[in-house]
Amino acid sequence: MLIPREGRPDEPRVAGSPETTRRLVGKGCVVLVESGAGQASGFSDQDYRQAGAELVKDGWGHCHVALCVGAPDAGRLETMATGSIVIGLLAPYGNQALVNQLNRRKLSSLSLELLPRISRAQAMDALSSQANIAGYKAVLLAAAALDRYFPMLMTAAGTVQPARVLILGAGVAGLQAVATARRLGAVVHVSDIRSAVKEQVESLGGRFIGPPRVAERPAEANGYAKQASEDFLAAQRQQLSDQLALADVVICTAQVPGRRAPRLISEAMLDRMRPGAVVVDLAVNDGGNCAATVPGQTINRKGVRLIGASNLPCTVPYHASSLYGRNLAALLEQYLQDGVLQLDPRDPLLKDCLLTHNGHCHRDDVVNASESV
Repeated sequence: MLIPREGRPDEPRVAGSPETTRRLVGKGCVVLVESGAGQASGFSDQDYRQAGAELVKDGWGHCHVALCVGAPDAGRLETMATGSIVIGLLAPYGNQALVNQLNRRKLSSLSLELLPRISRAQAMDALSSQANIAGYKAVLLAAAALDRYFPMLMTAAGTVQPARVLILGAGVAGLQAVATARRLGAVVHVSDIRSAVKEQVESLGGRFIGPPRVAERPAEANGYAKQASEDFLAAQRQQLSDQLALADVVICTAQVPGRRAPRLISEAMLDRMRPGAVVVDLAVNDGGNCAATVPGQTINRKGVRLIGASNLPCTVPYHASSLYGRNLAALLEQYLQDGVLQLDPRDPLLKDCLLTHNGHCHRDDVVNASESV
């Protein structure tokens, strides 16, 4: 089993920590760790060695199972033995080139983005563990960029009113953003197309903005928000316009897996926001919830700061890697027998996330999705 260095220079995370390495060794696995794999996340080679791993320079041609954060490049996959397994966040939507190579090499692959949202899979949910970090860090970025305090302060010079934070989307990232902004003392309002999340928002101290009253109200499917109709989104934008005019900070988290993010904030709506306000767009890589945001850039638009927060989990690599490694370990432990990983494609847990197996793609609906990002 291999824990490699990630191929992208801007990816500091690693697919296993010394803690999870120790867990896998205890299950009978021989764990290979490429030298320096965990350095950017705060894990030294010595930490892995003490956990029972074997340090190697290049392990792709010597492993039966490769654990990764992002999809490996083509050169690495070419060196893997037929029948080996690749597990990670493989970005499968519309990724025909990756699937073709996996099939040609007869490599099995598990894409963690496709894990079902069921109770049994909660400990393995890598999207949620990373989204938690993104929601937390988005609020800290906004607080650092804002021109005023977050909390209410009673001072000798007078009372400072708390910042007003508006969060778009009450998924994992949105709810963590609510909790973090409340800890910092802000007044938090949350907009989501699903009325069912109202209780969760209010339990964290947020104030829920109900969806607009139109004929079609999207709910959710398999734990994810459904794609909303354009009529519904137009009504929601009208409702949001007045809220945005009052907001000091806006955190955008609304995303639909495999599709472009809904455009919730238009140029006209930005024109109503006060100079000094801040927008953090977590959906910027998928098209963005906010007009004019750019991945990885902060733009000053008529005094409103637009932050294109493209990959916030990478800014907290120690905990992002620790949690991601635990997600992987929880998944692997379901199928490890005496150090050997045995996959059963009929298992309900694997049915959705098994991307390729024995030279065939099991999720053509994902790879060939006509509206993929």
